[in-house]
Amino acid sequence: MIPELLTTFPALMALDAPARTMLAGAARPVTLSAGTMVFADGSPCQAFTLLTSGCIRVQKVAETGREIVLYRVEAGQTCVLTTNCLLAETAYGAEGITETPVQGYILPPATFQSLLASSQAFRTFVFSAYASRISDLLMLIEEVAFGRIDSRLAHLLLQRAEQDMLQATHQELATDLGSAREVISRQLKDFERRGWVALARGRIHLLEKPALLQLASR
Repeated sequence: MIPELLTTFPALMALDAPARTMLAGAARPVTLSAGTMVFADGSPCQAFTLLTSGCIRVQKVAETGREIVLYRVEAGQTCVLTTNCLLAETAYGAEGITETPVQGYILPPATFQSLLASSQAFRTFVFSAYASRISDLLMLIEEVAFGRIDSRLAHLLLQRAEQDMLQATHQELATDLGSAREVISRQLKDFERRGWVALARGRIHLLEKPALLQLASR
C-alpha cells in the first residue's frame, strides 16, 4: 500500500490485503499546476482521484457566465461529482479547476468499480465521503435560496481572512456566494461606509470583526 495514501486517507487502513494490493497496483500519481482544468461540464469521468495536497474548485457556470462554487476538494477528500459520474456512468455536470498546485493519485474507473464491488471497507470510505458532501451541498442550496447576502458575505470574509485581511476580488467573492459581482460590491461598500472594512484593489481589510461576527450569526 502507498504510505502517502494511508497517511492522507486513514480510512483506507481498513482495507483488507487483496483490496490494498489492488489499490496499490492500479493507483497512478498525478501532479497538476494551478489553473488546470481537471474536468469540464459535460465531459466523461476518466478516473477516481485521491487528493494528497492542493485544492480543486468545483463550480457551475451558467450560459450567462455567472458562476457558483459548489465545493472545494482538498487533501484527504474526494470529489462527489466524480463518484456520482462513476456510479451512474454519466458525464460531469460542473467543472473542476485547480486553485493551487495539486498532487494525488488516480484510479481507473474499472479499478474503482472492482474495489466497490469487492471491499466493504472501500464502499464505506466512498459512501461516507459522498454523504458528507451531499450534506454540504444541501446547506449551500439552503443558503443561496434563503440566506441573507449580507450575513453570508460577513461569514465568508471572517472565514477567509488571515490576520484581518484577505486577498480577493469582488467577482471571486460573488462566485463563492453564488451572487452577482454588483451585489457584492454594493454590500462591501455598505460595510465600508459603516467602518467595518477598508477596501483596496484586490484586498479587503477587516476593521470591526465584532460587528461582522454579529451580522454573520443572524
